[in-house]
Amino acid sequence: MSDWTPLHARLHQTLRSRQLLPASSSLLVAVSGGQDSLCLLRLLLDLQPKWGWSLTAAYCDHGWEADAGNAEFVTQVAERWQVPLVVKQAAVPPKGENGARQWRYQTLIAIAERQPCSSVVTGHSASDRAETVLYNLVRGSGLEGLHSLTWQRPLTPEINLIRPLLDVTRSETGEFCQAQQIQVWADATNENLAYARNRLRLKVLPYLKQHFNPRTEQTLAQTAEILAAEGACLEAIAQELYQQAIAAVSRPPDWRIHRPTLRASPIALQRRALRHLLQQIMPSQPNFRQIEKLIRLLKAPNRTQSDPLPGGVYACVSQDWIIFRQSV
Repeated sequence: MSDWTPLHARLHQTLRSRQLLPASSSLLVAVSGGQDSLCLLRLLLDLQPKWGWSLTAAYCDHGWEADAGNAEFVTQVAERWQVPLVVKQAAVPPKGENGARQWRYQTLIAIAERQPCSSVVTGHSASDRAETVLYNLVRGSGLEGLHSLTWQRPLTPEINLIRPLLDVTRSETGEFCQAQQIQVWADATNENLAYARNRLRLKVLPYLKQHFNPRTEQTLAQTAEILAAEGACLEAIAQELYQQAIAAVSRPPDWRIHRPTLRASPIALQRRALRHLLQQIMPSQPNFRQIEKLIRLLKAPNRTQSDPLPGGVYACVSQDWIIFRQSV
């Protein structure tokens, strides 16, 4: 067991106040060999006597050339720390950041179901949260994208994804590993500027910290925390509005929504209610442009209609209603 540090105390308090990891539960800890995940695993192992968790580590091997030797390194760490480890290698190396992320989560869910574990725990930090805010902002994301890296979210009805280090920066996890003499794996892909997130991490954030605010990471992470709470509040109100505006007979293939009910509400709630409806109708997630087409129909003359939406559906104004029909 490591010496008790302020970071141990912070995590212990975070877990108590946010009720993230119930006592005596079974946890699957995702470990990459990097400083964030090894810091997390060491902290959880040290807190284990206080919480009574059953801990299992998992390493997902993408099969990339840069991963060579990583699985062996993580295995040695797990043996030294006496924690059970599950290693899974991709049958076919995933392509790109998104493909790798999807494969990792699918793999972690499968491992958690077999153990079984009620929580998958990852070492995402405040620095990751700051990068996510910037990444989604420049891509044109709405409020949800700006706080998409949350403390917890469901992976399945039985398994939650937990990120207990979202108020800890990458520099703090590095300092912890150095102080505890924890050797970490230097992942060469983290230096590859072909990846957008690496360019944010290595170029954009250091520039912002040097020229605008040395606490840029903490500030962006705090912004994400504020937006998460406000977004949840807005979503709850928008769901009430949606239920009020949707017709009782509204169902596939005759969806309809009440224009006067929506017009009486602020535009932020109009957009959320219409987005929720489009999520029921369209095969893909609605974007800003598609939602704005429907916003214009709220005040449009009778029989005005939109051009076809994805899935071959179009919206038509019929008196007080917007009716959605399938294109012939």
